[in-house]
Amino acid sequence: MNRHFVKALAVGVGLMASQASHAGVYTDDLGRCLVAHTSEQDRIQLVRWIFLVAALHPAVSDISQVSSAERDTADRGMAELLVRLMTDSCGKQTHDAVQYEGPQAIETSFGTLGQVAMRGLMSDPHVTAGFAGFSKYLDNDKLKAVMAPGK
Repeated sequence: MNRHFVKALAVGVGLMASQASHAGVYTDDLGRCLVAHTSEQDRIQLVRWIFLVAALHPAVSDISQVSSAERDTADRGMAELLVRLMTDSCGKQTHDAVQYEGPQAIETSFGTLGQVAMRGLMSDPHVTAGFAGFSKYLDNDKLKAVMAPGK
């Protein structure tokens, strides 16, 4: 059972990058419930957990050092958040979504929550400025040339 929810959450978080979501009515209800029952602090906790998990990838692990204690604290907090949302806050919606639309409903619904949480992160002025940082190195002449009409 735990393995199923861990996989569902991981896939759901991965889905947050996807714009196309084919959810049924019960999955949509669960996604709305998850979003409605999370605070800004809950969403920050989710984003921090996503960051810590992504930092495990070999391509970025050398630029992000996370202690075992920090990772364990984040995992514990994520487990508590997941259980609270799926049982206390959105128990009926979780049951109905899984009952009528299958376990992928959890994946899609948590993907919706992940999208909302990431939107909050990305709208921070520091993050926005960070995304623009590379633009000072762009070769604007080359970009204009390739996008010119008749090209």
